[in-house]
Amino acid sequence: MASRADGRENAWAHMMAPSIDDLAQIAEDAFARLPEVFARRCGDIAILVVEFPDEQTAEDLELETPFDLLGLYEGIDLASASSFDAPEAPNRIVLFRRALLDYWAEHEETLGDLVTHVLVHEIGHHFGLSDDDMEAIEAAAR
Repeated sequence: MASRADGRENAWAHMMAPSIDDLAQIAEDAFARLPEVFARRCGDIAILVVEFPDEQTAEDLELETPFDLLGLYEGIDLASASSFDAPEAPNRIVLFRRALLDYWAEHEETLGDLVTHVLVHEIGHHFGLSDDDMEAIEAAAR
């Protein structure tokens, strides 16, 4: 086991990059901190963490690299939804682990703040919120 000269173990020696499950837990914690009135209106929106966008998504969004996309809202936003629409797949937010970790490594931001920011931004797409609205909700979640 790696030790420092003063007898304290090097805390970084055994650390691993956060896993998909780790990021899913961070996202769940971030969602739990959102203002209750906001979170309630999200309904049954699902949050999924995957490594990268699939090839079809990358092609549809004309991504230069899979690292270009941190998160994605998939579903029908509330402004476009109709009670006459046939049910489709559940609305969901997909977070992309590798892109999030890459961004985190390059910026002065905690991983929790980054995940919260992306989560609120994608929920904002669900509601059709402005960037200012999203920033206010993100600030309340901190």
